[in-house]
Amino acid sequence: MSRDADGQASRSYPPLPERLPVDVFDSHCHLDIVETPVDEQLKSAKAAGVTRIVTIGCDLPSSRFAVDTAAEFDDVYAAVAIHPNETTAISDAVLNDVALLAAHPKVRAIGETGLDYYRDWAPKDDQHRAFRAHIEIAKRTGKALVIHDRDAHDDVLRVLDEEGAPGTVVFHCYSGDARMAETCAEHGYLMSFAGNVTFKNAEPLRDALRVAPLDLLLVETDAPFLTPIPHRGKPNASYLIPHTVRAMAEVKGVDVAELCTAIAANGERAFGPW
Repeated sequence: MSRDADGQASRSYPPLPERLPVDVFDSHCHLDIVETPVDEQLKSAKAAGVTRIVTIGCDLPSSRFAVDTAAEFDDVYAAVAIHPNETTAISDAVLNDVALLAAHPKVRAIGETGLDYYRDWAPKDDQHRAFRAHIEIAKRTGKALVIHDRDAHDDVLRVLDEEGAPGTVVFHCYSGDARMAETCAEHGYLMSFAGNVTFKNAEPLRDALRVAPLDLLLVETDAPFLTPIPHRGKPNASYLIPHTVRAMAEVKGVDVAELCTAIAANGERAFGPW
């Protein structure tokens, strides 16, 4: 949230950017906490060339919201899970509820799940138990696995190896370095980049993006968080993805339309046809 000249909180949204030459989608958005009605979010996103959105669950209420919203809007898919920061003393009943929600046809991913050693709001043992359970749900239901990985790269990769990764793995808001990107590429894991790849201090992320293959790239907002330059500090929403895509194309040294085409194809491969 930015502040105006008087120090007051400013919630104004940035202007609509130039439309992308080829339609893409937002692979990771929290529609439940963006302070705009969903139908308005979809309208502004489409005007920017962002025609579809995956809305993400972090607990049971937000997962149920994701399912209900995806059922209501044709251009929304859902992901359901318990965020690693919410896994303290997680019960089998809660994990069973996630699995039941995952059966809905508009649920195309299990996530966001994984490990968070940065905030460490939940004991590591609980995080690991939940992560392994979510991997099992993703494999059992045939859904993509959307991973939250914060300061836990080695353990996330190790758990995936130990459990056996699902057919589709997406590292949401990719935060690893170039070496990890090479490891992800070797395993066929998709890497989804958010607006923080545009930040001045994000050269390690851009190094990772440079080595990530085009056929393993996705783009996301993580809205309402991680608003890209030049609007960092303002609220984020799916319609601002063009700023991130154009920055990614510059880093990769490819045409914007080529990157958009790759992202669209990767998204359909990961989450299924719309």
